[in-house]
Amino acid sequence: MAEKEIQSLPQSTPNGKEALGDIEVAPEVIEVIAGIATTEVEGIFGTRGTFATGVAEKFGKKVHGKGIKTEWTEDGLIVDVYCVVQYGVAVAHVAREVQRQIRESIENMTDLQTKEVNVHITGVQFEQAANSKAE
Repeated sequence: MAEKEIQSLPQSTPNGKEALGDIEVAPEVIEVIAGIATTEVEGIFGTRGTFATGVAEKFGKKVHGKGIKTEWTEDGLIVDVYCVVQYGVAVAHVAREVQRQIRESIENMTDLQTKEVNVHITGVQFEQAANSKAE
């Protein structure tokens, strides 16, 4: 079985600083940054994960990078986010806010520019019926 090649994203040396060596960021770090940024947006219920992330969360492990896919191309960093919104929110507004939040977070934390942030709304979470009957 072929091993997955671990890629890293090179970073530039901050302005006014002497280069002491290479700075590289693993794609998983970008996924975690984007995942946390996504869940901080009001109107987002959560992100879509895989079977493996679901099992990990059942055992109490928080998976911040679930529902996030990153790809480094010659043109730049592409981030795909798969998320579920809460019922009643303006989907277009929430999606734009997710894009803005992810771009800002990645740039502030890693100094990397994103070429694209694609938001995929995979579902709508309705309120629980028990909450509406409690009136």
